[in-house]
Amino acid sequence: MARLLLLNKPYRVLSQFTDDAGRNTLADHVPVAGVYPAGRLDWDSEGLLLLTDDGSLQARISSPRFHLPKTYLVQVEGIPDEAKLQQLREGVQLNDGRTRPALATLIEPPPLWPRHPPVRERRHIPDCWLKLVITEGRNRQVRRMTAAVGHPTLRLVRWQIGDWTLEGLAPGQWRELSVYVPRADASAQRPRRPGRAPRPSRPRRGR
Repeated sequence: MARLLLLNKPYRVLSQFTDDAGRNTLADHVPVAGVYPAGRLDWDSEGLLLLTDDGSLQARISSPRFHLPKTYLVQVEGIPDEAKLQQLREGVQLNDGRTRPALATLIEPPPLWPRHPPVRERRHIPDCWLKLVITEGRNRQVRRMTAAVGHPTLRLVRWQIGDWTLEGLAPGQWRELSVYVPRADASAQRPRRPGRAPRPSRPRRGR
């Protein structure tokens, strides 16, 4: 069994345990040795970050070849029409190539925690929320996708990776699961530092 930690990464926290510049890191929220992030979440993004002590599980979560879906709640500037949403669904041309098709839906503002500092409101420019599901993980991909269709991202929250969600976790909180990893992957090396998800069991809550 592998250890898997589900963390609600706060805004302006690095997805690593150390930083020479003194910025906030995972060490400020996860006092657990021997686990490393499976993928990354930008410093200015919030939400679900998975950490594990198992190299095979880390690869299954973070490698684009497994096409693990990631769900984002995205506040954008302006209100995209159906044509703009269809662009996101069909794939957007970025400077590093066209993205895979995404699921893009206009949604009501979700009941999220307040962000500190809050998003700056622009009196004469409306905003709205999208639910965006992608199966790849390029650098700042969601922000670049919404900007490419004319709707810059104002706030970005990753809500779900595979079957794992943020449900019940406030910013900075985490919970631990024990996850079965198929025997064929049992010989994987320790995770590198900086489909369907494996079946979780035995949750344990922490701060």
